[in-house]
Amino acid sequence: MRVLFRADQQQKIIPTQFGISVSQKVSKKAVIRNLLKRQIKAAIRVFLPRVMPGYQVVIVVKGQTTECEYEHFLRELKELLINAEIIHGYKREHIL
Repeated sequence: MRVLFRADQQQKIIPTQFGISVSQKVSKKAVIRNLLKRQIKAAIRVFLPRVMPGYQVVIVVKGQTTECEYEHFLRELKELLINAEIIHGYKREHIL
């Protein structure tokens, strides 16, 4: 017999989930799209310790981003997460 839920247990903290979508309009080649996804995942890993739990974030890559550098992904992702107020310790007024 298992107890699935007890009233005295703390609620589980669900970690933030990330989804990445790269359209074929960005590149027809799956190799390029997967490279972009891997670069974005690496950028997300940098910010994971500071991300508040419980969010579901979808990152949609649009336009000609096949020539972006890793540092550009870091800067853009940090800006997006701050604007969405998902990173601990940052509010929108801090970046103005």
